[in-house]
Amino acid sequence: MARIVMKFGGTSVADIARIRNVARHVKREVDAGHEVAVVVSAMAGKTNELVAWTREASPMHDAREYDAVVASGEQVTAGLLAITLQNMGVHARSWQGWQIPIKTDNAHGAARILDIDGAFLIKRFGEGQVAVIAGFQGIGPDNRIATLGRGGSDTSAVAIAAAVKADRCDIYTDVDGVYTTDPRIEPKARRLAKISFEEMLEMASLGAKVLQVRSVELAMVHRVRTFVRSSFDDPDAPGMGDLLNPPGTLICDEEEIVEQQVVTGIAYAKDEAQISLRRVGDRPGVAAGIFGPLAEANINVDMIVQNISEDGKLTDMTFTVPSGDVDKALAVLEKLKPEVGYDVVQSESGMSKVSVIGIGMRSHAGVAATAFKALADKAINIRAITTSEIKISILIDGPYTELAVRTLHSVYGLDKQ
Repeated sequence: MARIVMKFGGTSVADIARIRNVARHVKREVDAGHEVAVVVSAMAGKTNELVAWTREASPMHDAREYDAVVASGEQVTAGLLAITLQNMGVHARSWQGWQIPIKTDNAHGAARILDIDGAFLIKRFGEGQVAVIAGFQGIGPDNRIATLGRGGSDTSAVAIAAAVKADRCDIYTDVDGVYTTDPRIEPKARRLAKISFEEMLEMASLGAKVLQVRSVELAMVHRVRTFVRSSFDDPDAPGMGDLLNPPGTLICDEEEIVEQQVVTGIAYAKDEAQISLRRVGDRPGVAAGIFGPLAEANINVDMIVQNISEDGKLTDMTFTVPSGDVDKALAVLEKLKPEVGYDVVQSESGMSKVSVIGIGMRSHAGVAATAFKALADKAINIRAITTSEIKISILIDGPYTELAVRTLHSVYGLDKQ
């Protein structure tokens, strides 16, 4: 017998037929004798509808009331799934985040989980009950519902799995695992059997949409073995109930991956913009004077490149931001001009960031050179480069994104079994 937390996303619970299919997945694990808790998202499209209603009611609305409205989507799903499970003869009960309780900070709309006491759910396990929990929500210090931001149900599930010391956390979605790259761009992309926490964290933060970044961070900190699985697979197909290796991709400790490839995957993010400050006075504190105010304006700065003049008095500073934040960033920089003392600011949108990721890069030389040569052979110009121990990110012109992804996927042999 094992303790399993199962999470189902919006497309998996989009209507009653799909909720019945989800209930069959849950019943399979219950019938196998496992202790099961289930975390659900709102039905597909429901959160967007609720958000639109709050904005229609008032463009400038109270964040606490926003949370009260948008959290209702998960409440509906949890109740419907509990009813469906009960109809199948499964002892199930729905619970809201505040009933567990999932305690969060006070940042309504983007709250972070502070604590979950697993005793409540462990007591439910002892009673043979399947707890169906509304994801994406908890309760803040002000005793009001607080939501965790988009994709927050993934974070709810991993946090609950850590709190109850679950043997597994299964994230069911509309794909059957984590792939070497986006299969819509490269048909030869392969599903990975295993991927390390660190690699998944890089892929999630660099454009892969399979899991929310915060959920991967939590899984890594608490060492929660996490499977990405498809809810659209037949619940009763052979192997679906395999305790140790069910179908899908296991996200785990690096030590569990025996054969480590040099490169595990290629991620990409479109709609990046490049901003350059020309002829900035090179003096201590100038970088903090630029990037501090940008951070305070909640502008996510990514790749940073600095070129110092020959005499060491001036520098050019180039960095990237999401295209949607360009105007806001330029407004902040315009206010800083008298203090920072740059000559001119230039911006260009329509960039893409393509990243090569793999824990095997730690012990292999020449990985970056391989990427640069492959892109040069395809006449793809590199605008900027950043690296870490297990990642190389390259900024290129947007129209070359798909060609770059396919080229890098092939040059590292990811299209071969």
